[in-house]
Amino acid sequence: MKLKSTIVALAAAIWLCGCADKTAESNKLVILHTNDTHSQIEPGEDGLGGVMRRKAVIDSIRAAEPNVLLVDAGDAVQGTLYFYLYGGKVEQEVMNILGVDARILGNHEFDNGIDSLAAVLKLSDSQKIATNYKLDNTPMAGMFEPYTIKEYGGKRIGIIGINLDPTGIITKGNYDGLEFLPIVATANLTAEKLKKEEGVDAVVAISHIGYNPAGLIGDSVLATNSRNIDIIIGGHSHDTIDPTTPKGAARSRLTNLDGEEVLVVQTGKAGRRLGKIELNLDSLGIGGRPKYELITVDKRFDGYKDPALAKTIAQYSAGVDSLMHLWVGESPKELKAGGTELLNYFTDFIFKAGNAIAPGVDLAIANKGGLRADIPAGKFSKGHVINMIPFANYVTVIDLKGSDLLDIFNVMAMTDGNGISKNVKATYTKDGDKAKATKVLVDGKAIDPNRTYRVATIDYLAKGGDYMSAFTRGKTVAQSREPLYDVLLDELSKNKKPVGGDSVNRWALEQK
Repeated sequence: MKLKSTIVALAAAIWLCGCADKTAESNKLVILHTNDTHSQIEPGEDGLGGVMRRKAVIDSIRAAEPNVLLVDAGDAVQGTLYFYLYGGKVEQEVMNILGVDARILGNHEFDNGIDSLAAVLKLSDSQKIATNYKLDNTPMAGMFEPYTIKEYGGKRIGIIGINLDPTGIITKGNYDGLEFLPIVATANLTAEKLKKEEGVDAVVAISHIGYNPAGLIGDSVLATNSRNIDIIIGGHSHDTIDPTTPKGAARSRLTNLDGEEVLVVQTGKAGRRLGKIELNLDSLGIGGRPKYELITVDKRFDGYKDPALAKTIAQYSAGVDSLMHLWVGESPKELKAGGTELLNYFTDFIFKAGNAIAPGVDLAIANKGGLRADIPAGKFSKGHVINMIPFANYVTVIDLKGSDLLDIFNVMAMTDGNGISKNVKATYTKDGDKAKATKVLVDGKAIDPNRTYRVATIDYLAKGGDYMSAFTRGKTVAQSREPLYDVLLDELSKNKKPVGGDSVNRWALEQK
């Protein structure tokens, strides 16, 4: 009876995917892809995702298609209690059971340092590719290849892995020994080698550089400045490129330097969707156009259970569940991770925590990207707090010259502002990739370029993270003994008032 229900569930999954049966042509390659799954083992609060559901989709397609390639574009870790508790081990085991064929690194793979990353990657069965990262002088020496070639239906597919510049985005000290090579030049040189020397029929670039990051090279720039690359499977920016919408269709079909079309794809984040590319192998090199779709990973696939995956999840889920039921506070309403109110509350807390370790703090700065999950209405748990701020950051206080502080505000203006404490107001202008903070008031007074300001922030930013390199020109005067989430949990245990704050946007965009 159990076997019958499993078969029925698998058949339903095949029907839902719109897959063909095993009579599918051997001249077709199906590429399945994920990116930025961020340790989302269980379905998220929005009801989407979950690795068991993803396994159902993958298995159904593999049952129907003779040629399937499964790849991951980085940031498979960090963002839930599974990473907080187990340091990346769970994600590697899950990827092995899913049968990920090839993968690249994301920036969050480095969150626990390069030694920890190397140890965890020893558990991974996937082929690991790094084209523009030279890793010979790191603990990962010998684990990665600059490219790989796979053969399907008599056709050769070259795969390269393109990563972002770690400077300003990965914490300094977490990638020692890594050598970064230029994105466009390295991608083009390797793609040319694959086609002219290795004789591949198509080149697939798996990337973790973002689609169109402000002031940086992303997938859109790579595609339009490339030669010999046919498909770019992206990550990092959490873009959902949906080909069924006019905007998604336009973003997914770009033209390279030779006037040829490059397919550019990305699935969003947290495993909510699985990307599916169908490549007609017979049309390679003669103008064939790949098909592309996003499959929503939702409750349609709940009937399927993979025994090995279920056993793996069960080994670790008890620890996660215990933290999710350890109540530490309450909120009168839901506070969204992408909302102004939670960001303001978080930044004002850093201001208070900074003053506790170094009195005389003038202002606080926090990064909105550090908030990764919502705080629910009503009771919330220790697990909710850690999911909200999962990174092992520390409250840090820096004495910084006003001119350097203004440089930081200009960087924050590029992303329409970040967290600033309630005694600060900022006005900015933005025109495409250019932005500038035109007026910054601290306690009602404009920043004096020659004065020294005491700033509370987190150590990630203090080390120049999120491209705020001007922080490194300051002097660190204090740092919390415990990680930020523990500092906040301690505050919640002492202060029983509901969390929350004002919802006023402390940044104002000047209208032209």
